[in-house]
Amino acid sequence: MTLDLSRLRGSLRGSMPALVTPFRDGAVDTEALDKFIEWQIAEGSRALVPVGTTGESPTLSHAEHYAVITRTVQVAAGRVPVIAGCGSNDTATARAHLAHAEAAGADAALLVVPYYNKPSQAGLVAHFTALANATTLPIILYNIPGRSVADLGTAAMAELAKLPNIVGVKDATGNLGRVSAQRAACGADFIQLSGNDDMALGFNALGGVGAISVTANVAPRLCADMQAAMLAGDYAKALAINDRLWPLHDALFSDASPGPTKYALARLGHMTGDVRLPILPPSQASRAAVDAALAHAGLV
Repeated sequence: MTLDLSRLRGSLRGSMPALVTPFRDGAVDTEALDKFIEWQIAEGSRALVPVGTTGESPTLSHAEHYAVITRTVQVAAGRVPVIAGCGSNDTATARAHLAHAEAAGADAALLVVPYYNKPSQAGLVAHFTALANATTLPIILYNIPGRSVADLGTAAMAELAKLPNIVGVKDATGNLGRVSAQRAACGADFIQLSGNDDMALGFNALGGVGAISVTANVAPRLCADMQAAMLAGDYAKALAINDRLWPLHDALFSDASPGPTKYALARLGHMTGDVRLPILPPSQASRAAVDAALAHAGLV
């Protein structure tokens, strides 16, 4: 069931894992997914974000994509919001993803900037406006120019923020100055979530309220505690936790994502490390970096 906007704005803060999609023998491992969701909620994750890039959405069939969203909603059972990955570089496809997510009971949608086709700023505004008008779901924009090439500028974001159900952004630009610029342009109530674990501490100091996190897949309790400390204004505690997590932030991107993350989760006993081509399992050097980072964080 969709949350009302006022309640949702209060809920979308803190640590939110960009969930990996467990595989076994080439198929989605539903049993592992169920257990993984339960663990994430028990460890303090404040929301769940299935079928984003970390969830290997580019290699999921539409049927698998929709099944993972449906299953996440069912297992979460209203305990935390589910922000369903619904983005596409085709507006019609994104609209279909939104229709499914809304019918499945997701609480919000994450919509990435269209990739590869390189739309203009006006095209981006038109794309997201059409999608906002097609759903009652609250929308979190996802700006990641390193993958999408197109960059949703601050002026275009401010225009989109005027729409009642575009409520925030997952910012993976790697530019902390964007947080202040977007806060000034879109208002202090516009939800800003870091898409980069290695910048989450500084991001919140500038006005962010949480992170859609890769590291939270592996260290959900530490990520949740770090975010809770920042929201409480205890940046000394947050810094101490970040020092424990810093090598893990780096190691999880020491090879093509989510290979290192799935390797870490396999080491911790949560799922197989299986990935789908064109992603490969991580290299020996990457695995060694993950092993060292897990030990540094006190997770093994």
